[in-house]
Amino acid sequence: MTNVAAVIGGGVIGGGWAARFLLNGWDVRVFDPDPEAARKMGEVLDNARRAMPGLVDVALPPEGQLSFHATIAQAVTGARWIQESVPERLDIKHKTLAEVQAACGQDAIIGSSTSGFKPSELQNGALRPEQIMVCHPFNPVYLMPLIEVVPSPVTSPVHVARAKEVLTSLGHYPLHVRKEIDAHIADRFLEAVWREALWLVKDGVATTEEIDNSIRYGFGIRWAQMGLFDTYRTAGGEAGMRHFMAQFGPALKWPWTKLMDVPEFTDELVDLIAGQSDAQSGHMSISQMLRTRDDNLVAMMRALKSQDWGAGAIMNAHERQVRSDTGMDIRIEGLPDVSAPLLTVRRAVPLDWTDYNGHMNEAKYLQAFGDATDRFMEMIGCDAAYIATGGSYFTAETHIRHVDEALAGAVIEVRTQVLMGQGKKMHLWHEMYEGDRLLATGEHFLLHVSLQSRRPTDPSAEILAALGRVAEAHAALPTPEGAGRAVGQRP
Repeated sequence: MTNVAAVIGGGVIGGGWAARFLLNGWDVRVFDPDPEAARKMGEVLDNARRAMPGLVDVALPPEGQLSFHATIAQAVTGARWIQESVPERLDIKHKTLAEVQAACGQDAIIGSSTSGFKPSELQNGALRPEQIMVCHPFNPVYLMPLIEVVPSPVTSPVHVARAKEVLTSLGHYPLHVRKEIDAHIADRFLEAVWREALWLVKDGVATTEEIDNSIRYGFGIRWAQMGLFDTYRTAGGEAGMRHFMAQFGPALKWPWTKLMDVPEFTDELVDLIAGQSDAQSGHMSISQMLRTRDDNLVAMMRALKSQDWGAGAIMNAHERQVRSDTGMDIRIEGLPDVSAPLLTVRRAVPLDWTDYNGHMNEAKYLQAFGDATDRFMEMIGCDAAYIATGGSYFTAETHIRHVDEALAGAVIEVRTQVLMGQGKKMHLWHEMYEGDRLLATGEHFLLHVSLQSRRPTDPSAEILAALGRVAEAHAALPTPEGAGRAVGQRP
């Protein structure tokens, strides 16, 4: 049964929600009275389709169906999740939520994207207040993991648990806010920094560009991977947080900041900040800035992914779930038929795999084929647990033929044939496709090695049996065109 989400309000945030659901295989129904809603949401979706698949190293589910509806009732009927993203006016939200609850199922999750209102304020006068909670995202919703899940004392714990489960399945990190509070958690930090920045510009201490540079070249990089408290704990040296607080705690009494004062938004201040902002980045259109932002976010999060850290750990958890849901974690013993080449990689080409020509870099062809070899090793039982016992396969020789090009976002598959598998030796043939189009072939010859002696040795009996089963089945396949070919060899 297809999951259905309803998005009420199709602006930047609503469009980001729609993209996150759609690209995870959900059908999405949208209500927005703006006649330009479809166009505006289409631009968000285009950016998401380009960037979001690169977050994980396995293909996301087939995209769901997007539809626009003339009434809220049409959009929410039968929806499992309903996300309200209308303007930040309590009267509009109350009217919208009343219409939602008049038509939606009692089991549906109703989340509000509000950045400021508390859930109890949203629930005031509601038909079923226990059904409503805050699910506050960060822009762009299709890339940023954090969702602040804020219940009130009357919100159903069952609904909260289900909301966290769904958000996790979409690749989000649901931060359960313990107590409802104005602006939740993250926006309170942002407002404090924003106030201080306004004073620095108003008082002529720094320009908007200099303030941005102090963040992106300094503490912003640290915060992205370590947060606030862990950063300060490391600043305390071996003694940790206690030393840091003893050393820098007294400074909190010094009049460094103006956090509780807000400069008046006079025309002069608005003109000053807007003028500096335009001078800082006005050489780029907003569309160019959004694409650059997405490219950088994907690249930075993929770096964290390789360390299984911060936002990268969330991505890895999502990838493990997608692999399980799509059968990309099945072992040989779970496959009744291994007579055809085995699917070992199915993924989208991420943005950081492309080069100056706009297509996949040749080094990434090797990475994809290396991933295919790793996946096949895992399939026959040579996984992390086995390697920890002291044995593994080492690649002795590789040959890649580049047949066609692949662009960012292309969904590629690698199918693996065993040319030989006996004793210490394993000879693999990989073919990479986009649909029916052959992109490249990779030929790998590997030896099983003892990690203690670093010399070739026989693998375990279980691995030999699994490899032998596939090798015997694949012996009936024709020898692939190009197998054994040397560099520069004529056809």
